[in-house]
Amino acid sequence: MIPRTLIDIDIANLPRVETDVAVIGSGIAGLYTALKAADAGMRVMMIAKKSLLESNTRYAQGGIAAVISDEDSPLYHRQDTLIAGAGLCSSEAVDVLVHEGPNGVQELVRFGTQFDREEDGEYALTMEGAHSQRRILHAQGDATGAEIVRALAEKTRRNEWIEVWDDHFCIDLVTDEGECVGVIVQRPGGELVLVTAKATVLCTGGAGQLYRYTTNPELATGDGIAMAFRAGAYVQDVEFVQFHPTALTYPGAPRFLISEAVRGEGAVLRNIRGERFMDQYHPQLELAPRDVVARAIVSEIDKTKSTFVYLDLTHESQETVKARFPTIYEFCLRYGLDLSSDWIPVAPAAHYMMGGVKTDLHGETSVRRLFACGEVSSTGVHGANRLASNSLSEAIVFGRRIVERIRDLPPLDREPEFHVELGRTEPVMQPVIEKRLKLQKLMLRYAGLVRNEKGLKKGLEELRRQSPVFYAKLSGREQYEFANLLTVGLLTMLAALRREESRGAHYREDFPERDDIVWKKHIVHHRDFGLAEESLQHG
Repeated sequence: MIPRTLIDIDIANLPRVETDVAVIGSGIAGLYTALKAADAGMRVMMIAKKSLLESNTRYAQGGIAAVISDEDSPLYHRQDTLIAGAGLCSSEAVDVLVHEGPNGVQELVRFGTQFDREEDGEYALTMEGAHSQRRILHAQGDATGAEIVRALAEKTRRNEWIEVWDDHFCIDLVTDEGECVGVIVQRPGGELVLVTAKATVLCTGGAGQLYRYTTNPELATGDGIAMAFRAGAYVQDVEFVQFHPTALTYPGAPRFLISEAVRGEGAVLRNIRGERFMDQYHPQLELAPRDVVARAIVSEIDKTKSTFVYLDLTHESQETVKARFPTIYEFCLRYGLDLSSDWIPVAPAAHYMMGGVKTDLHGETSVRRLFACGEVSSTGVHGANRLASNSLSEAIVFGRRIVERIRDLPPLDREPEFHVELGRTEPVMQPVIEKRLKLQKLMLRYAGLVRNEKGLKKGLEELRRQSPVFYAKLSGREQYEFANLLTVGLLTMLAALRREESRGAHYREDFPERDDIVWKKHIVHHRDFGLAEESLQHG
């Protein structure tokens, strides 16, 4: 069993810092929530594992989905989201997203985000996979996430209500009488401090580092999901891991994301024989849902005994490509690839976790005073497969709702107590870098794009052999991160083994069909109650 904490601790022995709201994480979810809380007159402590400018959001290229155009409507956006979610979305959560998203975008603009515009001053909107309308706003061509983070981070740094701790690591949540009362934080020098708060908001992003190949930065180690699970929150739908179909696959280059917007602007996929192939897999061709495109690519890779397929945008002029995709163009050029004249080698890579810490429609978890926002959360918006560019929208919509709920919370009126002593004395023996690489390879092999019972059981067995790390004397960020990755890896494998069907991003070759009679339900984890199936309340 996974223990309550990663370290032995008695908070009576720790120095303490008090605030109104503790925000853990510095992507769009954390920055936006912190700014909204500050606007509401609350003191905010923002705790960043690295810095305000380093998060998954920074690498988001495609854009943010919202109904802006007169030709579009929330009804269309709702329908597209529900179809992509493969029957597991919460219709209530989707309604919240599509109706409140446009106002959230306007607030981003008020906070200083500069989205691209047409010559007539209207927002430049693009198309992405599984969208029926052009509704994707973007910034600096393909640097949308970086522009949003820039604007929000600048405003955060200037806000006197927000204190920012860079290079601090949150180890464990502190609970008392069933409520979250704060978090234990390791400072850059190794000292521990307790941050107490009326509300704690997890904005820690996803867990792409579970896999050997990912578009996520090294920070994406599932910390928030693991912390919340240990604290007694419900975690749901973590078997649904989205693999982005097109990550650069080239010797010496990292798995760099090639935005879906490139296909939205007309790029086609070709196998190594130069043949287009998506017409064999889906009527929407290259703009089919991501899970379909990713598995089609893997199928072609297997058929042609290759390690990649090609992405072809050579029908566009160099000027157009450089203007629309400057970040991608310049990155590829570093490795001798010209996006406007070369076919770009690509393959799928782990990109986004649809599941996470289960929340209600105001971002609150099953642990009182603990909230989750962004990729770490499971609001019900994404179902079994996230619609492209809905993630940034979700973060701002639910960030605002979280602050609304926090405003109504009474202050903490007691001195909390929290003590965990497991007698940890043995250090971690094997170098963590070796253990992490082994875990990533196991997850890719047994819980990747294509899964089956035999592989998942083998993967679980291998992961469980690593479980003694939970009872070792851990020290330092790398060791904590590995324990968090192992936690989320175990939850993902268990859920994938339980779900005996194929749906959205979860594909079982031994159960290749979607089964709405038996499996139109969530798989939910709880530290004390184990694994359970929960019927879909709002389909």
